[in-house]
Amino acid sequence: MNRRSFLKNTGLGAGAAAAATLVAPAVRAQSTTDMVIVSTWPRDFPGLGTSAQRLAARIGELTEGHINVQYFAAGERVGAFDSFDEVASGNAQAYIGANYYWKGKHPTWAYFTSVSFGLTYAEMDAWIKFGGGQELWDELVDGYGLQNFAAGNTGVQMGGWFNKEIETADDLKGLKMRMPGLGGDVLAKLGASPVALLGGQIYENLVSGAIDATELVGPWNEYFMKFYEAAQYYYYPGMHEPGTQLVLGTNKSRFTSLPKIDHMIIEAACMEENAMQAAETNQNNGAYFDKLIKEHGVKIRKFSDEVYDAFGEAVEEVFAETVEHSDLTRRVHESFAKARSDLGRSMLLADTGYTAQRNRVLGITV
Repeated sequence: MNRRSFLKNTGLGAGAAAAATLVAPAVRAQSTTDMVIVSTWPRDFPGLGTSAQRLAARIGELTEGHINVQYFAAGERVGAFDSFDEVASGNAQAYIGANYYWKGKHPTWAYFTSVSFGLTYAEMDAWIKFGGGQELWDELVDGYGLQNFAAGNTGVQMGGWFNKEIETADDLKGLKMRMPGLGGDVLAKLGASPVALLGGQIYENLVSGAIDATELVGPWNEYFMKFYEAAQYYYYPGMHEPGTQLVLGTNKSRFTSLPKIDHMIIEAACMEENAMQAAETNQNNGAYFDKLIKEHGVKIRKFSDEVYDAFGEAVEEVFAETVEHSDLTRRVHESFAKARSDLGRSMLLADTGYTAQRNRVLGITV
């Protein structure tokens, strides 16, 4: 049946057809808008780098090329730690990375990545979207001329790789460990020396003995980094990054100059990647955890209650000092702490309670 017969037989005359034409979506202009995205991650680095590349490509795909995305991994345009200033200055339109790298500018940045004894992925997502987190985040980033969107999460991290066993808190004294964010401040309280290193610098420093321990993301990434060649003791659970939130940080003036439809597309792409990376990381961590044990003889160790209690005492000191920075920091901490308490209680009964019993019944162990 041709279109004319179809319209006639279904009662759609010329007038109705014309009306349908009038309400059809307008065709987007053929002009393109350039969007330079810089990243804190190396190109093709499993999980972090590949997620950033996927998000950048997705924005271009969803806009059907209207936004011409040019993606630069760490070091290809600017250094990883220079990406914030590159975007805040307007030299690039956006960065993909972890906001705790900027805690030297304002300690509150760390809360919107991950802090010690903080929120898991599910808790962070709930706080940002429905617990007032996004409004406080907007207040912070606006002071730097930025707009941020949640765009990935690497979940609960392991405690790290050590070249010796950590049986008591005293074993941490004098230890040189790569750990960024407030987690590094917690280690310092316990007599360790936190070291800031880019991902690509960790292996050589661990092998050479320049550092004694390190953390990064999880089994998936760390398998490829070959940390097991220099440190055989792999500890859990990590206290430093229980739900590391990654972001797309845009230059606000450049972002707001885009049509509203582009705002919606960029935000939708970020929401998609936020869920995508979390799922991908969880799946691969399970597979590569097994590989580390079976292929490389990695020794899995659990931090003792004594060590974890020491972490807990130290983090309270860090929080007490951090909130003195500003009214905004105090308000963010109070909002975060309330979410941690409220969500933690319900998840203790539901999520944690269920998985503990499921694993007991099925015999799932380390």
